[in-house]
Amino acid sequence: MSSTQDAPEKKNINRYLIDDIENEEHPSDFEAANGYAIFIMRLPHITESGVKVISDAFLISNDRVYIYNRKKKDFDKLGDFSALYEFIDVKIDRVLAKLAKLDIEIAKMEDELYDGKLKKEFANNWLSFKKELVLIERLMEHFLVAFRRFMRHFRDKLDLFAYKDLEEHIERALHLSNNAIKKLDYLYNFYTAKMSDKTNSIISFLTIISGIFLPLTLVTGFFGMNTGGLPFSHDPEGTLKVAIIFLVFEIPFLYILWRLAKRD
Repeated sequence: MSSTQDAPEKKNINRYLIDDIENEEHPSDFEAANGYAIFIMRLPHITESGVKVISDAFLISNDRVYIYNRKKKDFDKLGDFSALYEFIDVKIDRVLAKLAKLDIEIAKMEDELYDGKLKKEFANNWLSFKKELVLIERLMEHFLVAFRRFMRHFRDKLDLFAYKDLEEHIERALHLSNNAIKKLDYLYNFYTAKMSDKTNSIISFLTIISGIFLPLTLVTGFFGMNTGGLPFSHDPEGTLKVAIIFLVFEIPFLYILWRLAKRD
């Protein structure tokens, strides 16, 4: 092993736990064995381009902590429980900072919706935020369970004040992500309602236009037939009489449309 002789040899670790350690997709977990414990931490990794996932595995033996090096496929010495606390604290702080940034973006989106500004990129932004928040929530939920099991097992050896504070930060991240998801869902419902109103307004407008031109279409279609014996075809005032007929047909349609619009 690449660290101290206090750590058990990799070959002496349960082979099922070795599989879990080497599996980059394994969720957060904590398992205590005879003389050592394995703590798997799968957390969001915050980058400029978004949220990714990184799985870190720790071997804890004789109050020393070793982190699994995936390139070397062996453990490197991390330090004591204070070093582990600092390692986790940095990651959780980055998650909280990301959630604070997302909260600002969601609040901005909310203000724009309330102001009636339905931007085309709303759907893309909503999907991007929802994807990141769901990922954060799922990972933090699993990690909190594993972290509490780790704390219960080593409670007599930890700085409980520091680790309880870290637990509160994890809970806060989970709570913030959950609230942000609920707010996004509410905004999406509000957005779809506004878009439905907009679509209904367009349909109503087109219906009115169709209603206005329907009598005209009927009259012009009738008098435009290429057949003999059409009324007013030889009348010098035929156009005026046809226009009067058009108005007579138009008035009932306009009245019906006006009553429907007034009812809405």
